[in-house]
Amino acid sequence: MYSSHFTGARLVQATLVGVCNFQHFVFCLPTANEDIFVISAIYGRSNRLTCSVGIPAEQTKKTHCATKAVSVFQKCEGKSTCNVLASSSVFGDPCVGTYKYLDVIYLSWLPEKKSLVACEGTVARLHCEEGQAIYVTSATYGRTDKKTCSARRPADQLKNTECFTYAEEVGERCNGKQWCKVKASNYVFGDPCYGTYKYLEVEYICYGEFRLSLH
Repeated sequence: MYSSHFTGARLVQATLVGVCNFQHFVFCLPTANEDIFVISAIYGRSNRLTCSVGIPAEQTKKTHCATKAVSVFQKCEGKSTCNVLASSSVFGDPCVGTYKYLDVIYLSWLPEKKSLVACEGTVARLHCEEGQAIYVTSATYGRTDKKTCSARRPADQLKNTECFTYAEEVGERCNGKQWCKVKASNYVFGDPCYGTYKYLEVEYICYGEFRLSLH
């Protein structure tokens, strides 16, 4: 399936690739001036079909087997080409005895970022157009200035501007969805500064996908 979307004048493109165990794969983009932006990288197995040709059924039956391929982000982010070995020696072995593969979603053009702020106690709503998915690039909960979400708040609740925590839960809840909502609250993110009125600040992109799997 292929789909592309324009945000202003910028083309949004992503690719999912299935790379079988013990194979090298080079991410190749259309021109040397474009950088890789990795959305997701998983090593393991989530279905029986991908990388199954010539493989015994016993080695493809376990389909809930995956680990985050952190080194793909480390090696490939910001480069125009990147060589990756799909191997348990690189990523660890999430399921011994299962024949695994590397799945990567990446962008060859980075679309314009969207941003939003949700004051403490309110709900942040992330949304993309039909056929696109959310990817959170940054999310923090706390306070870094005195003006944001300051209306009708006592000065002593605004004075601490070095107070925030990385809100990783936003990406965990929203990545890959068309729309998503998250409440800006201490219950969700913890309290990085007691007595300070906080807010959730999120930056995200919307991307379309070009999918290619090795079957």
